[in-house]
Amino acid sequence: MSKSGDRYVDHTMFDMVQSLTIADSLKFGKAVLNKLGKINKLHKNQVEQAGFAVLKAPDIPSILVETAFISNVEEERKLKTATFQQEVAESILAGIKAYFADGATLARRG
Repeated sequence: MSKSGDRYVDHTMFDMVQSLTIADSLKFGKAVLNKLGKINKLHKNQVEQAGFAVLKAPDIPSILVETAFISNVEEERKLKTATFQQEVAESILAGIKAYFADGATLARRG
């Protein structure tokens, strides 16, 4: 049985929640991308969407972060250094903090 007793209402509610989650995920991704762009050259300056299974929770904003490409000799070299690894971690954390500081929807749900 559905939550409301009406499968059409449930489907509509699911779609609404998922649309909000996608918007939040894009906003979250932009916050992290902005911070990563300060420590490394970005290959793309905008957040992209993809249908990876790990990004499919209908009610939890999620992102997949590409920090660098090991197929790029310069980026591989940087990835091997503790300094760059720390910078990447701090940039991701700064992006997370910026996302929540901007009044993230998830924080209001809580």
